[in-house]
Amino acid sequence: MLEITGLVAEYGPVRALDGIDITVERGSITAVLGVNGAGKTTLLRSISGLLPAKSGAVRLAGRDITRAGPEDLVRLGVSHVPEGRGVIVELTVEENLRLGGLWRRDRAWLKTGLAQMLELFPPLAQRRRRRAETLSGGERQMLAIARALMSRPELLLLDEPSLGLAPRTAAQIVATLRTLREDTGLTLLLVEQNAGTALSVADRAVVLNLGRKVADDAAASLAADDRVRRAYLEG
Repeated sequence: MLEITGLVAEYGPVRALDGIDITVERGSITAVLGVNGAGKTTLLRSISGLLPAKSGAVRLAGRDITRAGPEDLVRLGVSHVPEGRGVIVELTVEENLRLGGLWRRDRAWLKTGLAQMLELFPPLAQRRRRRAETLSGGERQMLAIARALMSRPELLLLDEPSLGLAPRTAAQIVATLRTLREDTGLTLLLVEQNAGTALSVADRAVVLNLGRKVADDAAASLAADDRVRRAYLEG
């Protein structure tokens, strides 16, 4: 589904990604792990066109998307849920969801997709007429994910979906991600600082440190690797 080769990204004089190679298999969940400043968020921003790559290549199902803009990528089947639960707080839950599916210009899907999202996230169904500003942090994260899913992506990029959430709420969202993959075949690239949470749901995991890839293995193997955990996943 996704192939990244030699990806370099910079913020001015700072090289945030230094020659990253990653392959994400179709229908899999791949976790990107590392401490703060490792380059995790930068990786997603580079894939989704928010931060132009300095060099290297990003391919989606064999198609070069390295220079594609965010709107073009949505049309190609890529949705990005950034860190921070970004929803439009002045709009209701339902209005946020409809906004996520507007570019498809498919009225039938808007109705079907809306019903599916409310079934997938029951707390949103109970609050569909309320403004997003009234939602809890966990509910806003559910809404951000559901809005991204309204564009019917093949690849979903998630940046720290459990950040700042109560453990129970974080576990519910992780369980929903697993259900999505199993029921729809959706491919997910999941950035998480909570390694335990990510490794519990991922098929494969990549560890970044200071913009470089330092580990890439099956999630179960990395979960059992004390050396990797101590060196790159703690603190």
